[in-house]
Amino acid sequence: MTVVREVSVRSLRRRPLWVCVGVGAAGAVLAAGRLVHSGAFVDWWVGGGLLAALVGVAFLHAVTLEVSADAYGVRYGSLLRRHRSMPWGDIADLRVHIQYGRHGEEYFRIGVLLRDGRTRRLPLPVSGSRDDRPDFDAKLDALRALHRRHGNPESDHLAVISKRTAGRGATAPLVLCLLLLAAAGLAAWLVPVTGATKKAWDSAVPCAAGTPSAERGSCLTTLPAVIARTEVGEAKQPSRLYFADGRPVDRVTVSREGAQGFRTGDRVELTLWRGQVRVVTAEHHVWREHFTSAGSVAVLAAALALAAGYPGARVLMHRRGRRLPDDEVLPSALPFAGVLVVTALWLLPFCYVHPIVPPASPGALAWAAAGSLVTLGLLVLAWRATRIRTPQEVTATAAAPRETAGEDVFLAARFLESTDYNPNHFGTHVVLGDGPPAVVPHPGPGRFAARPVPAHRLTVQGVRRPRGGDGDGVPRGWHVADLDDAGEPVRLAAAPADLSRILHALGAARAAVDAAAAGAVGEDERVGPVLPRDGFERSTVVRPPPTAGHGPSPAPG
Repeated sequence: MTVVREVSVRSLRRRPLWVCVGVGAAGAVLAAGRLVHSGAFVDWWVGGGLLAALVGVAFLHAVTLEVSADAYGVRYGSLLRRHRSMPWGDIADLRVHIQYGRHGEEYFRIGVLLRDGRTRRLPLPVSGSRDDRPDFDAKLDALRALHRRHGNPESDHLAVISKRTAGRGATAPLVLCLLLLAAAGLAAWLVPVTGATKKAWDSAVPCAAGTPSAERGSCLTTLPAVIARTEVGEAKQPSRLYFADGRPVDRVTVSREGAQGFRTGDRVELTLWRGQVRVVTAEHHVWREHFTSAGSVAVLAAALALAAGYPGARVLMHRRGRRLPDDEVLPSALPFAGVLVVTALWLLPFCYVHPIVPPASPGALAWAAAGSLVTLGLLVLAWRATRIRTPQEVTATAAAPRETAGEDVFLAARFLESTDYNPNHFGTHVVLGDGPPAVVPHPGPGRFAARPVPAHRLTVQGVRRPRGGDGDGVPRGWHVADLDDAGEPVRLAAAPADLSRILHALGAARAAVDAAAAGAVGEDERVGPVLPRDGFERSTVVRPPPTAGHGPSPAPG
């Protein structure tokens, strides 16, 4: 057995990193020479050289970054960052953190759980592809071996923290929830302001002849103008109308369709309200400024508040799972998302029709009351659907598994390891019925491509909830059975009721094989079952030795 004495980890593919460092140094030299020669700070060459120098500094940090571990503890740092150390006595456990990129990439990093509850992530090693995983696993095993030798780990279990586990934290959804609630509050505050503006515009009348200039803002003033040119913006660019001689205004921003309806030289009439042009009227086209109604802003406020409910539900799920191990998978918050969608179906129309004052009609009150009751009932159902149930609770409340005699029954289940009866993880279902339990890559019917499960080799070690190390392919509501397959650990994942049924069938098949083997012993012509690892039964006939007076005589010496 090889004893690990020291571990040192540096960045992979260091040659490209040194090339980038060299480019950064060349950029710094170029910027300094250009600055000395010209003396001008605002220069393309100086700016480009400084940018290359900054990039080179970042790559210099990456190429000199090092993580080392020995009998004392773990140290990490670089040429540009001071080294930090953590003695083994302060480290409670080592774990794996899975980070996700912008396009769904998975990056594996090693985290250090300190005894005071804090967690630090080591900058190295990092695995972002299958090619890097063997080296990452080797470094992880070496660090864990040093920890077991010189420290006191809290557990031999390797915790894997992913975005679905309890130890991931809820800071990001909490911040998102607060931002959406703040935006909803701002939109709600603008509802009466928008409603008052819309009402004032609808009730505005043309100004009388003797109206003073100071009071003309609240009434409508019409002025003639001539369009000098039009500017139709592309995509999201604004469209504008320009007027001859800049009278009465230089330009007006209009919609794209509004700008396309006018031509150069058109004589138009401008309607001003509160000091701005609100209507442009020509003989063949009219543009009017759109005033947002209070109902539209109220709908926006309600939609933002409902959108804040989903990250809030995720925070709630983390709060409910605070007593779970850090690597245990939390239930999904999608049931609460369904509640929010159903609530939006009745709340958004209600807010559009009654944005400011409460409704007084019986129909509106009945609509609000019925919608509130539906939302409350769905919340109760979502709360019950997302409760955290341990396998012991499921076993205590579940009924006995149904017998599978008769036609085959296909249950969604997955063996998480590649075995002789599940090569390359091809199985998606387990079929139970008249034949032996088997793994199939389809939901039936028929046992096409079925691989029998060797029940005589399998021993149930325990049933648990899914963990981060089981992978994202295991649904949150499933349970995982830890099995022993002739000394090899195997995991079987399925829904709680289906998993109980499969384990019961495997136990019955194992008992049948044991009973058949025990009943065959003692017969004169014994049939001994020989079950190789392929799962198919073969028989060997063992005959008794010949007695005196029977059979051929031995050959003479």
